[in-house]
Amino acid sequence: MGGLLNDEEIIPDQGKTPPDAVPEAPPAVPAARPRRRVLRTVGLIAVAAVVGLVGGTAVGYGVQAQREPTALPPLNQPDLAHPKPLPKGQKAKPLPASEDLRAKAQGDLRKLLLPKPAGAKKAEYADADGWMDVSRFASAFDRPSRALDYQLDLGIRRVAVTAWATGEHREVEIRLVQYRASDVHGAADFVEDQQGYMPDEDFAESEGQELKGSSNGRSYVFPVKRKAGYLDMYEARAYFYRGDIAVEVFVVDTKKISQNDIRSLAERQLGRL
Repeated sequence: MGGLLNDEEIIPDQGKTPPDAVPEAPPAVPAARPRRRVLRTVGLIAVAAVVGLVGGTAVGYGVQAQREPTALPPLNQPDLAHPKPLPKGQKAKPLPASEDLRAKAQGDLRKLLLPKPAGAKKAEYADADGWMDVSRFASAFDRPSRALDYQLDLGIRRVAVTAWATGEHREVEIRLVQYRASDVHGAADFVEDQQGYMPDEDFAESEGQELKGSSNGRSYVFPVKRKAGYLDMYEARAYFYRGDIAVEVFVVDTKKISQNDIRSLAERQLGRL
């Protein structure tokens, strides 16, 4: 076997930063043309349209008048179920915290992270307090300064992270990226952008597989990377969002990572949100 993995090999590149929008070209101004013949033609068409409209309306009215009237359904429908009104002065009980997704997301985001499995070690590069600075989060992209501007535009609020090591070289990292409420759906935009790169040659080269319990989540297994003098590099990722939280799951190893490995990990994290 080759040498040990260094930090750059353990922590995968985050991904690409979305390109700037290309400005649209101004619409071309049509050349001026003689208007006399056009106006005359338009006038004839307008007269014909009015005559056709009046004639069609008259024929339609005559046909409808000869038909038998159709009975309308009764306005009163007693079978419809309505919730009973609360007694005067009584208010509806709020949802318990375990069921209120918004309340869960406003507390300590780190408590929503998947706990380390038994026997796992804390990864050497993991953040000590479970929080990742926004600038450090952006630094993992191929264009950090542009990525930071992009994240600020999306309304990034905070990033909670956990990481652990199992086996000889397997490393796992999970990030919860929360965005502020605004007219921009930051979590959805970020996840969809990252998923859009996954079929590319430099990434997973596939559309991935759906995550159970999520309408937007997908998991990806990357082709193995081989380099002379180094151990083989295997990588898998998952991306999904729930509410204002985007979730990234990374797994790297020198041994093969199965689709079931990454999907199971992502679905367990999904179950905590």
